[in-house]
Amino acid sequence: MYLRSKREISQYFSRGIVGGLAAVLAIGLLSDTALADKFPTKTIQVVIHAKYGGGTDTTARMMMIRARRILGVDMQVVAKRGGSGAKAHQYATTRPRDGYTILALTQSHLYTIARGKSPLTIDDVVGVARAMDDPTFITVGGKSKYKSLGDLIKASKNKALNWGVAQIGGTEHIGLATFAKAAGMKYKVIPFGSGAQMVQALMSGAIVATLPNVSEAVEQVKDGTFRALTVMAEKRLGDYPKVPSTFELGYKVKTSTTRGYWVLKGTPQDRIDVL
Repeated sequence: MYLRSKREISQYFSRGIVGGLAAVLAIGLLSDTALADKFPTKTIQVVIHAKYGGGTDTTARMMMIRARRILGVDMQVVAKRGGSGAKAHQYATTRPRDGYTILALTQSHLYTIARGKSPLTIDDVVGVARAMDDPTFITVGGKSKYKSLGDLIKASKNKALNWGVAQIGGTEHIGLATFAKAAGMKYKVIPFGSGAQMVQALMSGAIVATLPNVSEAVEQVKDGTFRALTVMAEKRLGDYPKVPSTFELGYKVKTSTTRGYWVLKGTPQDRIDVL
């Protein structure tokens, strides 16, 4: 094309610049849309309700080893302790419901909601995945005078012994209360904030007995630091054939920690599907 005047040349370049800018903006908008649809693109928080080092923290980090590789982003454990999950629930309500906040779930969370101690209701909870079922031992120290579950029950008929739990109103506490009722024994509960601190308290002799998950006391039971008097299940565990179950000892009480992951209602379903 032959442009005859300065005015025509100016108009031509003006149209070209405007058109070019429009194209750039359109491409930018498409890129932003594509980026918005891509998930995840940043660090995902995994919120736990207990202290670092306990069973929930440990299993969350085990999950994250593979999950962060698959998702392609980093994952960070954040502990919000207090209220048997209530503080974790409160924290979750302050976060955007965009899939970047996942909560580690145990029965303690559900007990807290059921007791009306949480800002959430059960309808606010959307499950992402079930992770594991972690059986519960009743343990004493390796040098304890209580050689069997019967010995421990007999000593607890008239005197309340000190038992360690992670949280008041949590899984271990409710398991202990249920077992004590079945066995007709007394007990005194001392909360420590997590399974790890519970285990440390038994190692130090600060308590007489506790109810750790297998994942929390596996090393201590194997090396004799702890004596596992029973596993609170219907049958013995294959890895611990010498530890009797509560059912075979005549107490139809079982307790385990079921762990999983959940998000708050309102999180986009396509992001839940990715998780």
